[in-house]
This record gives sequence, C-alpha cells and structure tokens, in this order.
Amino acid sequence: MLPGEKKYPHIFSPGRIGKMETKNRIKYASTETNFNYGDGFVSEKEIAYMEAQARGGAGMVTTQGAYTDHSAEGKGYVGMMGIWDDKFIPGLKKIADAIHRYDSKAVLQLMHCGRVGGVELDYTVGPSVVPQKIPRFREPREMTVEDIQRAVQEHVDGAIRTVEADFDAVEISGIVGYLVSNFNSKYTNKRTDEYGGSVAGRARFMREIVEGIRKSVGPDFPIIIRLCGEELLDDRGGNTPEECLEIIKIAETAGIDCLSVTVGWQESAETVISRDRAMGSWLYIAEKMKNNLKVPISMAYRLFTPEIPDQAIADGKLDFWESCRAMIADPMLPVKIMEDRQDEILPCMACNICLARLFRDAELNCMVRPSLGHETEPEYGFYGFAKTEKPKKILIVGAGVAGLQAAAVAAEKGHEVSVYEKADKLGGQLEAASHGPGGDEEFMRLIDHFAFMTERYGGKIHKNHEVTDEFIKEQNPDVTIIATGAEPERPDVPGADLPHVVSCLDVLTGGVDIGDKVLVLGDLGVTISTTLYIIHHFPDKQVSTLSGVKKLGRDVNPSYIWRYIKKLKKSGVVQYPVHTLLEIKPSEVIAKAPDGKEVRIPVDTVVLSSMASYTPLKVKDANTIGDAKMTRRANSALLDGFRMGMRL
Repeated sequence: MLPGEKKYPHIFSPGRIGKMETKNRIKYASTETNFNYGDGFVSEKEIAYMEAQARGGAGMVTTQGAYTDHSAEGKGYVGMMGIWDDKFIPGLKKIADAIHRYDSKAVLQLMHCGRVGGVELDYTVGPSVVPQKIPRFREPREMTVEDIQRAVQEHVDGAIRTVEADFDAVEISGIVGYLVSNFNSKYTNKRTDEYGGSVAGRARFMREIVEGIRKSVGPDFPIIIRLCGEELLDDRGGNTPEECLEIIKIAETAGIDCLSVTVGWQESAETVISRDRAMGSWLYIAEKMKNNLKVPISMAYRLFTPEIPDQAIADGKLDFWESCRAMIADPMLPVKIMEDRQDEILPCMACNICLARLFRDAELNCMVRPSLGHETEPEYGFYGFAKTEKPKKILIVGAGVAGLQAAAVAAEKGHEVSVYEKADKLGGQLEAASHGPGGDEEFMRLIDHFAFMTERYGGKIHKNHEVTDEFIKEQNPDVTIIATGAEPERPDVPGADLPHVVSCLDVLTGGVDIGDKVLVLGDLGVTISTTLYIIHHFPDKQVSTLSGVKKLGRDVNPSYIWRYIKKLKKSGVVQYPVHTLLEIKPSEVIAKAPDGKEVRIPVDTVVLSSMASYTPLKVKDANTIGDAKMTRRANSALLDGFRMGMRL
C-alpha cells in the first residue's frame, strides 16, 4: 500500500456501480474541450487529453458530452463530439481504448444542450418558450410530442453506440440548463400535456430516456445520471429542493445505477463553483441524496483536495469523488495523492478561465497548466521536461507567478537556477491578492507549488534580496530573467504625491492605515479586488471608486464579474464612472463628470490601483516576462514564465 492510500483509504478503496467495479472512488468528471473536429468526429488531441486523465490514476474517466441528434440541435459547443451515427463509433472506441490502457473504467456521457444548444443554428429547442438572461440566448422552439419522443430514442441509440464503442458505462447529462433539466424544471417547462405540469409529468422525458436505455443495454450495463440536487433558481420560479429530490427518486426507480448530484444552473444568481464558495460546502446535498436513495452518490463541485471527499466517504455522505477542474489543472492528481506527493499537484485556482473559453467557442484553456491540449508534445513537458545537455546559470529577479513558473521549468530541465525576491514573502502581486476575501487565499497554493517544484529540482530561492545591476554583473549568469512585476501608477495630477495617496498593494497586505472615506482609483480587476478587500475588512468605511470607463473589470472573468459588481452595490460602494481625475487635495478629490461638471468627492484616503510595469534594472540582453513586460492578468504572467522556461 502506498503512503497516500494509507492516508486517504476511503477514496482509494474499490468502488462499485451496479455490477461495475472500480479500482478507486475517484471519477474524472465530464467537461467539454472543443478539441474535436467541428463535424462531431473525435480528434487525436481529444484522445491524448482523455488518455492523460486515465494515466493519472482515476478509477473512472468520463468523456465530454456527445450530442445525440443529426440536426445538431443538441450541440452546444463547436468542438463537441457526436454520437448520432454509427460512423462515430471507431473514434469513440479510441477514447475507450486509451482509458482502458490504465485500468480505468470508461464512461461516455450523452448530452443534448437544449435551449443552450444549437451552437451553429439560428434557434434552439426546449419544452417551452421561456426567456433567459444569458447573453447568448436565442428563443427556443417548443418541441412537439413527436420531437420529444425522437429525442428520447436518440438518447437510447446513443447508449447502444456507447456499448458498441466498448465503454463500461453510460452517463446522461441532466444539469445546468441542458435539455433534460429543461424538462425537469418548472422554470423552463410550462407544458400542459403529458410532458409537463406535475413533477412526474415534467420528469417523464428523463424517465423515458432512462427506461429506454435500460431496456436496450440490459440489466448489467451501468447507467449514471447527472441531476441537480438544488437548482438555485428561486428568483425565477425553479424547482424547490424537495421537487429536485422527487425527480431524482423517479430516475432511481427508472433504473439508474448511480447519481452524480450537482448544484445550480448556468443562470443561477448564486455562486456555485467559483473560489468564493468554500470547499466542501455543497456536501450537505450529497448527504441528503445518500439518506434518500439506494444507488451510489458522486459529487464534483468544490472538492479540490483529498481530505474533504475522503472524510465525506468515511462519514457516509458520499460514495465517489468526482473531479473536473482540479484534474484539468493536473490530470495526475490521483496518482500524486496516492504516492503522497501533494506538493507536486498543480492546483486549480477555480478561476473558471476554462469555462469562459468554452462559452466563447474556443478550445479549453487553463490558467495554471499551459500544457493543456499539448499532452503529446514533448516540448510542453506534460510528462516531464527532458534534461538539458548544456546546463546554464539562470538568474531570475522577482518571485511572482511569472518568475517562479520560469524557475520551476528551468530547474526541472537541469539548469542552475537562482531566484531573488526583494520582499520577505514569495508571490508578488498574487501574494497581495491572496489577502482578499472570498477564497483568494487559495492563490498561495499555486505560489507554494511553484516554489516547491523549483527547490525540488535544485533551484535556489532567496528572499529579502533586492537585486541591482551591479549584483547581476557580479553573478555573471548565462541568462537573466526580469520578472519584477508591476506597481501602482501615480496619476499625473496635482496632489498625487500627498501622504494619504497609497498603493493598493499596501492596502491588501495591511501595510497602511486607511481613513473613514476611501476612494479607489482605477478600472480593472485590481480595483475591484481592492475595493472588495476594504468593504470586507472595514465594513464601516465609506468607499467609492473613480474610473474613466463605464463599467469596471473588463479584464475579469464573466464567471466572477457579475457577482463582484453585485457585492459592490449591496455594500453601498459609490461608483463614479467615466470621470476624469483633475486634482487630489488633503480632504477631497476633484474630478470632471461625463457632462463636464466638476465633482468634489470627500476623502481621507486615496488608493491607487492602476498598475504599470516595474522595471528598475537595465541589464543588457535580459529577458523580461510577466507584468514587468506588460501588465495583464495572472494567467498571462504564468504563460510568459512557462514559455520562457520552454526556451531555455
């Protein structure tokens, strides 16, 4: 038994779904990638990605959803794979074979995206015509009874092809606003015929799919279904938790072997899977399912570290730990836990860049793992970087995310790496951001990981060491990398140098005292995170923002921005958009409003949050990366560091 198996005996115990046995209780959960060809055929890139998930040690690996209809009404993503014809079976079998090579069970998911489908059409379909708030909304066509029955059969046919493609189980997607959930929910199902009305009527579409699949695949082939335990649609008349449970019981009676329980829809007005939702906080829903159903229960949402699901299984709240984003970030997560190498796990930041990319019809992307989608390309080092034949002396100035990422890659390649950081803490701006509310402390998991990997491969990290041009000359490195980051930019107006004008970085780290009336200058994500920090830690302060744009946070992920703006409004933050800063005085700020009128804002403290590159060194032939090169988000800084490491 390996150390991690002793440490987490429950997630590494054998599992069972129906008559299918799994080597452990870890299941890679389905997500789209947009890696496949636009015609529904599976790409080699997708196969390599799925193989990586199996190689990482999960007991079950689930494919992305496959759309079931030839008209592509169910296709919600441009690179979604198809299963509506026998011609797709050979490609799908390649995925199953890749998964089986690592003793994992292969699960294929069937998914009709309903009223968020038809990505290449000018319409969508659903049980009823109900408006939604998602920007991509196109009014759905109400399905006829004939349409519904055809969709049921298409799911059944997809399950038959799943068996023929040599998968071990089939999974039905009934979550987040896709077609099955559209029928189940009274928010989107206003029908008065046999497929609407009561809970049983609304669940009929789902029930007929499960019953049809069971009849076609026989009693021993496992059927998994993903359903909402809570829709979080109270503001628009969605199902109650009691109705959700009633629907789930109908699915159990119809013949499912396992429930993957989820929370919320894409349209829910409450945070579900973002960083501001504490890890493990949704387990009460899994426990409720365990107490009311006989089939095994699995769950994925906000369960990133093994301690939480292992204890949940021990406590009888859960049967299987599903992992999606955490295994997008590091497919090798299960084996690293098994071998008790958790410091080596590349941690997901719950930033949801992956989802934002998919919703923009782009390939799956990950903030922390640039090798995503490049698993078979040796230069990306997913399975380890090759050792260099000519080690170089590498000097890196700055231990922020860009510098540490470059250091980790260079050290793994066998270079002699030294990182110098002038502060007494690692992380740079990300360390400052980690002091913010809503789970931002998780940023340090990433910094700690890069520092560990750098030192593991022999790199040296020096804190409290400010580097000068003379020092670099004395060290005489083969390669110098400048990763000094950014600092707040002082505006070119009278009063910008007054003592009550302070840096957002100092505010976030508690390095300055702020007065009762605080004005934050800036318009990007840094402005928002600084303002959220202030209202969280100092709720009695009068806080306002001033910017030259109409809306704050154009660089912030859509998964977060709407909630951030909602929090600012709820907390009484006064915003001065499209204003021009004219002058800062000891007790007020003077600005020009959009109509040209002068505005005077009482202040005790002015916080600068517009960032500019900080490059104090003038070393010849140095390589500049991260915000020192150009101020951007952390994912771009990390990518800079990774690419720098690739070139060494």
